[in-house]
Amino acid sequence: MSASTPTTGAKPLLNVAVGVLLRAGYCLIAKRPEHVHQGGLWEFPGGKVGSGESLQEALDRELNEELGISVSSTGEQFDLVHHYPDRSVRLRVCFVTAFSGEPLGREGQEVRWVELSELANYEFPAANRPVVQRLVSQAG
Repeated sequence: MSASTPTTGAKPLLNVAVGVLLRAGYCLIAKRPEHVHQGGLWEFPGGKVGSGESLQEALDRELNEELGISVSSTGEQFDLVHHYPDRSVRLRVCFVTAFSGEPLGREGQEVRWVELSELANYEFPAANRPVVQRLVSQAG
């Protein structure tokens, strides 16, 4: 393990860039593939931050790979750390306020625009729940 990889006990802390795409009271969510960690649950698109990659570079790369969009502007950003029994994650959450292209599930995943007030009706991984709560409270 490299010296730049933070750890929590014996588990490495995975840095994940998360894009919260917002559009007129709606948020884009994607369904995780069944075969991956937390498979079958809904999530905000994104992925691992690569070695030597900035948060913005990782966000741009991941959202292009997953959705075919290019990020033009981001707003609020915050970090969340969550410990699962088998791994720990640091979600580097970025609210995406402008982008070019129309989001499509380029990796075969289902994507949908959901009203912020309806997000609580979808099942998300535990690490995503504080983001859902924050968005629902903004809608309310």
